[in-house]
Amino acid sequence: MPVDASIGGINGSRTTKVSTSRHENNWAVLVSTSRFWLNYRHIVNTMSIYHVVKRLGIPDSNIILMIPDDMACNARNPLPAQLFNNESHLLDVYGQDVEVDYRGYEVTVSNFLQVMTGRAHYNVPRSKRLLSDASSNVLVYLSGHGGDEFIKFNDVEELLAQDLADALAQMAEKGRYRELLMIVETCEAATLVQRISAPNVITVASSQKGQQSLSFKSDPELGLSLIDRFTYQTLAFFENIEYNSTATLADLLQTYRCVACASHFSYRMTNATRRPCDVKLTDFFGSVANVQIASDRGPQVRWFLLSVPQVFVCYNA
Repeated sequence: MPVDASIGGINGSRTTKVSTSRHENNWAVLVSTSRFWLNYRHIVNTMSIYHVVKRLGIPDSNIILMIPDDMACNARNPLPAQLFNNESHLLDVYGQDVEVDYRGYEVTVSNFLQVMTGRAHYNVPRSKRLLSDASSNVLVYLSGHGGDEFIKFNDVEELLAQDLADALAQMAEKGRYRELLMIVETCEAATLVQRISAPNVITVASSQKGQQSLSFKSDPELGLSLIDRFTYQTLAFFENIEYNSTATLADLLQTYRCVACASHFSYRMTNATRRPCDVKLTDFFGSVANVQIASDRGPQVRWFLLSVPQVFVCYNA
């Protein structure tokens, strides 16, 4: 059943403006904006989404991970070098293979906006840049404390809704994405994305104006909550998603229930060319690779040999 305005509320416009580029690569910008041990769950939210996109095929080279505090090495952590999103402690979401691009006080509003718009200082390494283009689908995930048209960064500054809208408008103008999906897990999350007018942007917010985004899964050993309700519901859905899944954004939206999230989610499609039922989740959460036989090689293509004879992965130059 397709998602409509009655589910969570749709508060955006849709036009028929068509993207002229092909979908050739996926990027992810995953951000926790909260410091301090009591905000453990916000970093775990982000790290959990990080593991989802890696499992589905997006490499670290295409992920920008921003976490403001190293909870795994926090002196209060009774389970050093580990982070968990469930009290069973079965899955360490920090793990052995995590590449953090911005850590501690590097997680600032300025750095986030520079990543998004491509306005980084010349000495910022390529590994810390969003090198997307007009053929890229970009996933942006934000988790932290927020309010009416803002989200706090590092407990010292705020990203405002208008600043976010301006950054996405710059990205569209500079051809830095084909389609962009933004998921926001914070109190009054819908207000943070309500000013966005850039084309082909889909936003999903965990709560509406006047509502809180509540925590879930308290752990008596750690003495705090491990994850937020909205992200927990998101992860529960992705447990059954593989890289070749045909599940759509509409399927994900259908799973959100106010009784579980304790808030009303909302989604918004700004000048988008597709409906939620047409958007495969792997278009944003998975990898993109074109496989061809070596004999089809053309002059404008770079080739990388795989272990299978006569089969190559092709990335258009």
